[in-house]
Amino acid sequence: MKVIFAYGGQTETPDWTIPLQQALPEIELFHWQPDAPTRGAEAAIVWNPPADLLRQEPGVRTLLNLGAGVDALLRLEGLSDDIQVVRLEDAGMAVQMAEYAAHALVRAAREFDHYEEFQKTAQWRRLPDIRRRDWPVGVLGMGVMGIKVAQVLAALDYPVAGWSRSAKSLPGVASYAGDEGLPAFLARTRVLVNTLPLTDQTRNFLSRETLGQLLPGGYLINMARGEHLVEEDLLDLLDSGHMGGATLDVFRTEPLPPDHPFWRHPRITVTPHIAAASLREESIAQIVRNVGRLLRGEPLSGVVSRRRGY
Repeated sequence: MKVIFAYGGQTETPDWTIPLQQALPEIELFHWQPDAPTRGAEAAIVWNPPADLLRQEPGVRTLLNLGAGVDALLRLEGLSDDIQVVRLEDAGMAVQMAEYAAHALVRAAREFDHYEEFQKTAQWRRLPDIRRRDWPVGVLGMGVMGIKVAQVLAALDYPVAGWSRSAKSLPGVASYAGDEGLPAFLARTRVLVNTLPLTDQTRNFLSRETLGQLLPGGYLINMARGEHLVEEDLLDLLDSGHMGGATLDVFRTEPLPPDHPFWRHPRITVTPHIAAASLREESIAQIVRNVGRLLRGEPLSGVVSRRRGY
């Protein structure tokens, strides 16, 4: 079987292709090259692939994504219904996202941002002790990433709930599901952690309508997609005092423009899309397992539902 590797328009990525070829000697792996003749690939391993990939290799019937989010792939030119899209299910990302969420939550709940300011002026000053019951956490999206986030935050003794399209059962985590469960989920939540996939249904999900239902002093941690957030609504809710702050890792425009108000807002923490990265060794192991299944004619793990968008 011939497999094409396309990584963000790069024409050489030996740190990926060499270990993949060594682990899969039964395939012919070749790198995408601009305007190259068709080589007859049946599958493609991709990350942010060139727009003309499927035109160049019309025989591809499986796209193996080197990431968990596939919203960009679902907009790829020439993506027909008979092409299966496969996402990474973890590859070391879940624990990184849990770390990121825990850091943002603890920094807000323990008021470490204030202590950072006190240090600048040499103030030896203690703030009131934390009461975790005052910081109920709600995790949006209970896939692999959301479950790990919820488990870690619950282990820190914060009250944690998860919301997803269908009910999930997780020890120590309250479950809310569907449109009917969303209002109650938001009403009990002060810290909202977003791990949702980006679909037509979730685009602009973090708006005045949803964020406005959080408990007073609400706090947003967004590490999913920038298009989930209506930026103007967040700024208005922060300036009105209904929300107390936000930690944002993803944005509608990346890199975030230097003149964007998020950079200068005193209650917003900005990071440059670093909450979780696909770790190469773990990613290669998942891809190798799925290509092996493909060769044996077995069902693949992580196949995306076109209807749901994830």
